[in-house]
Amino acid sequence: MLILENVSRSFREGAREHRVLDNVCARIESGAAVAIVGRSGSGKSTLLNVVSGIDHADAGRVELDGQVISGLREPERTRFRRQHIGFIYQFFNLVPTLNAEENVRLVLELNGVRGREARRRSAAMLAEVGLGDRLHSPIDAFSGGEQQRVAIARALVHEPQLLLADEPTGNLDEDTARHVFPLVMALVRKRGATLLLVTHDRSLAASADRVLEMRDGRLEPATALA
Repeated sequence: MLILENVSRSFREGAREHRVLDNVCARIESGAAVAIVGRSGSGKSTLLNVVSGIDHADAGRVELDGQVISGLREPERTRFRRQHIGFIYQFFNLVPTLNAEENVRLVLELNGVRGREARRRSAAMLAEVGLGDRLHSPIDAFSGGEQQRVAIARALVHEPQLLLADEPTGNLDEDTARHVFPLVMALVRKRGATLLLVTHDRSLAASADRVLEMRDGRLEPATALA
């Protein structure tokens, strides 16, 4: 379970303090897929950064499966994030000098899994996203949709408890997006992981178990998605 209790985060803009997250509260059951919608600049990505420990909350508590992430020091947050959280980004964030298998394997190596086992798991994960015959292809040889598939494999290869997806189809054309996102959902369901999805695409959000909307720094039940 992911628990957010009175999570707040502010940023200073000149002489003005802008409160992006204002006492955000939520309880997300383990294995649930939850979409977060809202206008640009409403704090959706900031919330993901705070949940993952990349950023820190000014106040409040973030807890994942009994571990209070917000109470960890930065090195502990980094270690926890590497082991228990996966990320899918809009712009893929792959390492261009590494091939597909090396990009996926990097996550395992950061978690201490190396050698033959790391290569086996990376190849198996790429096969699950339909790229089992492209292990050694350079990243620039892949289309946008294929690069996002590599990124999905990288996000899930270490079997995270929580997957954070920030506009995962935002850099894809509509047709490609229709094929990529169902793949994400299928892989997450198969593993029983929790998914927190930030998206502007309300049709995408509608496939989640629950949809929340960021309004005035708070998470609230979303209005009609039509």
